[in-house]
Amino acid sequence: MKVDPETVDSFYRTLAGAVVPRPIAWVSSMAADGGLNLAPYSFFNVVNVDPPVVMFAPSARPDRPEGLADSARNALETEEFVVNVVTEPFAEAMNATSATLAPGESEFEHAGLETTPSERVDPPRVAGIEVAFECELYDAVEIGSNTMVLGEVALAHLADGVTTDGKLDVTKVDAVGRLSGSYYCHTGDRFRMERPD
Repeated sequence: MKVDPETVDSFYRTLAGAVVPRPIAWVSSMAADGGLNLAPYSFFNVVNVDPPVVMFAPSARPDRPEGLADSARNALETEEFVVNVVTEPFAEAMNATSATLAPGESEFEHAGLETTPSERVDPPRVAGIEVAFECELYDAVEIGSNTMVLGEVALAHLADGVTTDGKLDVTKVDAVGRLSGSYYCHTGDRFRMERPD
């Protein structure tokens, strides 16, 4: 079977079903008027290490001002956001924050989540999250119907429980990955291969 992006109604299922598992950026942001937003994005990844840059790419939202998802608009207006890494205990709450709420309605309250202050940016982190990145806007690029928001990491928060000898230990981060549709995965089933010389 061949799938031509030019001739199918939507190529989303092919891309989202094949590029798996995808990490989830649970983005907390603040509107210019101080309103809080929290939303998950599986179009998310690391872009660079020096400077440390991550990105998330929300789809257009014709029902929102300027056609932007709240997270993208907030990041562009305030030039700050936080990426919270979703782990197993937060999976249900993360899913709850994907609901379409009225503007001004808090996803934190909707999902029963608490906030904890950030140190270098105004948007708060999700309380209890083990890994979070405080980000300052690096750039934004419109790509088709998505806006790729790039953030330079100003500060990383790592809970003691996910570190070994002061460094993040991937074997201790039970991150949740996005597959496609309503499917997600755990990252607890790991295997190791040494890179050849």
